[in-house]
Amino acid sequence: MTTYRTDYESDLIGPLTLASDGEAIVGCWFGNDRYFGYGVSGEMEPKDDLPVFDQACEWLDRYFEGEAPDPRELPLSASATPFQLRVREAMLDIPYGQTTTYGDIAKRIAAQTGGRSSARAVGGAVGHNPLCVIVPCHRVVGADGSLTGFGGGVDMKVRLLEHEGVDLSRLYRPKRGTAIDPASWGR
Repeated sequence: MTTYRTDYESDLIGPLTLASDGEAIVGCWFGNDRYFGYGVSGEMEPKDDLPVFDQACEWLDRYFEGEAPDPRELPLSASATPFQLRVREAMLDIPYGQTTTYGDIAKRIAAQTGGRSSARAVGGAVGHNPLCVIVPCHRVVGADGSLTGFGGGVDMKVRLLEHEGVDLSRLYRPKRGTAIDPASWGR
């Protein structure tokens, strides 16, 4: 199966790369995303004229203009494990301009499944989210208020949260961690 790609430019966060199977969006990554291309096998063929790309770009335009478009308006079909899909659904339910914690998502999944789930496992799934901005992984923060675990880096997370009007006074930038310096990711 061929995977197509196009680029989207945002004044707020810079370039995004969108990927599609021709019918649905299978990826949306920051230019500096440490997991760029996650979930896509093989090369992505440039193709700017897919209707699904037009739909996704219009959705992104509205988002960056300050609207709160519903991600479920878009056909999304990124590959994921059943656990990653549960985490994705939880992220889709986080309202624009609000945040939740990795632990809260873990509790939600445990309640749904009757099993156990850890904040660390949720963090892994959030960090590998192949649909950045659209599936709002930037709205997930540490229980202690840390802005961590973000594939685009903490600066990008802060810009998106500020854009949405989130009160950052209760949140902080960690001094160490996996999402601090995108330049160190070796991509």
